[in-house]
Amino acid sequence: GGFTFRIWQIMLGGALAVLLTGQIALPDALRAINVSVMVFLFGMFVVGEAMVDSGYLSCMAQRLFSRAKNPDQVVLIILFSMGILSAVLMNDTLAIIGTPLVLGLATKWRISPKLMLLSLAMAITTGSVMSPIGNPQNLLVAVNSGMASPFLTFLVWLLVPTLASLAAAFIILRLFYAKEFSARTMEPDPDIACDDSLFFLTKCSLAVIFVLAIVNIACSLAGIMMPVTLPVIALCAAAPVILFSPRRWGILRAIDWPTLVFFAAMFILMESVWQAGFFQSFVD
Repeated sequence: GGFTFRIWQIMLGGALAVLLTGQIALPDALRAINVSVMVFLFGMFVVGEAMVDSGYLSCMAQRLFSRAKNPDQVVLIILFSMGILSAVLMNDTLAIIGTPLVLGLATKWRISPKLMLLSLAMAITTGSVMSPIGNPQNLLVAVNSGMASPFLTFLVWLLVPTLASLAAAFIILRLFYAKEFSARTMEPDPDIACDDSLFFLTKCSLAVIFVLAIVNIACSLAGIMMPVTLPVIALCAAAPVILFSPRRWGILRAIDWPTLVFFAAMFILMESVWQAGFFQSFVD
């Protein structure tokens, strides 16, 4: 009809339905919410929003894409830069902050927005595979499996397949959108406003992620138990922005709260499904 439901509203409706009909008790529902995942998502969303709010991402992108000479290079840069970044900043974050970026590139280069959005979608979905913090699914696997060194394990097994898949994605896009790769002129870059004070805090947040990831790998190679978990890494990365930015409240208001609601509701609904034994009967 005339109603539009967002995906987080649909998932929340499912969670409320099982609660109101007594399919799951409230204490069980609260215990079902995976705090590690929620903390991780919150921390990474804060870092991502700080990158957008400060203009740091736009300035980085302007420097990066200013080197592109043709549509082939634009698509390659999107695939590999966004793909690798999604392994560090999580693909949900890159989806939020990358969409307006690639739409701007589509206008600048007079390229189909569909090609730009598909390039972004392929980049962040594929690139996030090679890191335990690339997407919430990987995080759940890393946390629940108890693997000693998730960063090292994911990189050893998934770095080469991920890079090969990104290259394959370029070939496929090149075949299906051949006309979009013809030579063309581009629009001049608009001036981008940048907040230098928030730049510093954003760089600190990114440095925390990289340093703690390297420490995690080093501890694993040395056979030492890693004292900092993946959710704590995300929370530490968000700390500089939350503690020291004068715009902290604006950033906190602007983060992707609907996605956090979606995941909390999903945990409740899936726990109810699990308790009911619905899927176990098919497995048996």
